[in-house]
Amino acid sequence: MMNSMPPSSDRAREVLHSVFGYDAFRHTQGDIVEHLIQGNDALVLMPTGGGKSLCYQIPSLVRDGTGIVVSPLIALMQDQVDALRQNGVKAAFLNSSLSAEEARAIEAQLQRGELDLLYVAPERLMLSRTLDLLERVHIALFAIDEAHCVSQWGHDFRPEYIQLSILHERFPDVPRIALTATADAPTRREIIQRLALEEARQFVSSFDRPNIRYAISENHGNARDRLLRFIRDEHPNDAGIVYCLSRKRVDEIAAWLTKQGLNALPYHAGLTAEARREHQERFLREEGVIIVATIAFGMGIDKPDVRFVAHLNLPKSLEAYYQETGRAGRDGLPSNAWMVYGLQDVITLRQMQEGSEAGEEFKRVERHKLDAMLGFCELTSCRRQALLRYFGETLEQPCGNCDNCLSPPETWDATVAAQKALSCVHRTGQRFGVNYLIDVLLARENARIQQFGHDQISTYGIGTELNQAQWRDLYRQLIARGLLAVDVEGHGGLRLTEEARPVLRGDTKLMLRKLSRASATRQGKREKASRYTDRPESRLWEALRKRRQELADEQGVPPYMIFHDATLMEFIENRPETLSQMSQISGVGDRKLDAYGEAFLDVLHEYAGLDNEDANPVDSADETLRLFQSGMDIDAIATERGVKATTVYGHLAEAIEHGLLQLSDVVKLDEKTLEGIRFVFDQHEGGKRLKPIYDALEGKYSYEILRCIRAALGETR
Repeated sequence: MMNSMPPSSDRAREVLHSVFGYDAFRHTQGDIVEHLIQGNDALVLMPTGGGKSLCYQIPSLVRDGTGIVVSPLIALMQDQVDALRQNGVKAAFLNSSLSAEEARAIEAQLQRGELDLLYVAPERLMLSRTLDLLERVHIALFAIDEAHCVSQWGHDFRPEYIQLSILHERFPDVPRIALTATADAPTRREIIQRLALEEARQFVSSFDRPNIRYAISENHGNARDRLLRFIRDEHPNDAGIVYCLSRKRVDEIAAWLTKQGLNALPYHAGLTAEARREHQERFLREEGVIIVATIAFGMGIDKPDVRFVAHLNLPKSLEAYYQETGRAGRDGLPSNAWMVYGLQDVITLRQMQEGSEAGEEFKRVERHKLDAMLGFCELTSCRRQALLRYFGETLEQPCGNCDNCLSPPETWDATVAAQKALSCVHRTGQRFGVNYLIDVLLARENARIQQFGHDQISTYGIGTELNQAQWRDLYRQLIARGLLAVDVEGHGGLRLTEEARPVLRGDTKLMLRKLSRASATRQGKREKASRYTDRPESRLWEALRKRRQELADEQGVPPYMIFHDATLMEFIENRPETLSQMSQISGVGDRKLDAYGEAFLDVLHEYAGLDNEDANPVDSADETLRLFQSGMDIDAIATERGVKATTVYGHLAEAIEHGLLQLSDVVKLDEKTLEGIRFVFDQHEGGKRLKPIYDALEGKYSYEILRCIRAALGETR
């Protein structure tokens, strides 16, 4: 008998549109979804913000049974379940945050087949009773999220992940999908081996995040002030993350930013669990919160509208840097990855590596990773090309969206200066730190120098052509390039490596980044990440965000779970006038259209016409009022100023509200008619929302007229 069910690809696209509000799959999503629906295993490497979740959520909805998602953090589970419920999906989670009674209720739902997706912590999944429970229910698939946690060489290693190969052993017929945004080739091989995914098809998407602008510069001791300037200039009122190396530094920076008037909160393992939870909740649920954190923060945070990630210290690896910066711009909108780092970062990380009790093989891998990170910081060519190359991907042309592309750094022949710096290390016995070496090169009067007799060596005073900052910069680059090593004992002394010999002999020419005062502030020409910050649409943008926040507060969810910023921007660009038109906007599924469509249409109706306003809304309104008072009618003003009539009405409504015009100057209706309209306003909260009033009056009066009447009512109350 022929199967009357539509093809799985058609069912997947229908779910994509009706549940999630998207018209088409992105990149490899469609292939992954179809592959999984057909019952096959997959390993998916996809950048943060690339849409990994849909790759298992949609197959879970299309296939029979419940999709089981292994997720490493409670926060991630809560976020994803809340977001799915907003879309009308029957989702739940099992983890330690639930009481025994709550957990039993979820398990009962699972057994009754009432769940589309169930998120489970790896520790909970590996319990015998949980595995036994899963054997008694119909499972659609297993999804192993953040699969790089399986790697012992990685920055997010979770020992429980190593045991997940048991899923293949106990459920051999259930398809599995492992997903990660961060995995170089060795990590990829380790995931395959430990999760028994040798037969799985690999889907490797581009690691490129073209919406993120990378900028890295030297720390000259003013990192805090530069961070503040960066935030104020480019990200006022935006959500962001600032990473620091130590808890003490986190507390200091958070307190200082708060003192400067920013909404900044600390996050690190030294805070109580309650404080961490509160700060994370505020970051997710409020607009414009900045989290200052150690790397303990961020894994599993599914907040799409983080507009910047700033580093005040050097990450340990490019994998860590890529994952941390990848928390910016998950919605695909312009965002910034900004970092300053200095010599002390390099020395500290080298000391931590060499002083570690880990095995030599682990140390070797860690040294390699740090070397790659340092090289990335010091390079003078396109950063995006280098970052993608590290992950095995080729970008043919420079990106044009990193600091080196926007403002190419100067280089200089540092061979002679490097020979002096290296010789000074050798002549002083390879046991002193950078500050001491610079004092010798500059012939500083120093009791220790005289005590050790280093005022008599050949390198004493031979470095006066550079200042202290330039010598520090040079030493940092020599350490970064592996010509100098930091001592194991942890005192910061430097010693020569084999790589230094060709430079000392003059066999190698050394070209380095040039340190200049300008480099401390060099950022290149930037487009602001918030596209509507300084544009006429900003009032509509803020009104939409305000309505979103109100709805989010009512629902008890983060604002982005109502609609993403990208969806609000499409509202502004496309100006839907009906629910049918709104349903065509990306991110508006059936459930959200029913729940929130009318509320956002009200805002759009009230702000109709703002897209043609002049650059300065205040001056624009004043000019409209002047022309109106000179005797020009509304259509003539619109023609004269090149704006829509709705914009003119909006300006006149403001003038009425401020007592600069009478309602009768603008709206020519008799008093009896106005009295009837006012009665309808009184029945609908004074016109807080105009659409119910528009509907009650059967569309006889335009939104523009109603806006003017509401303004007059506000003036008389």
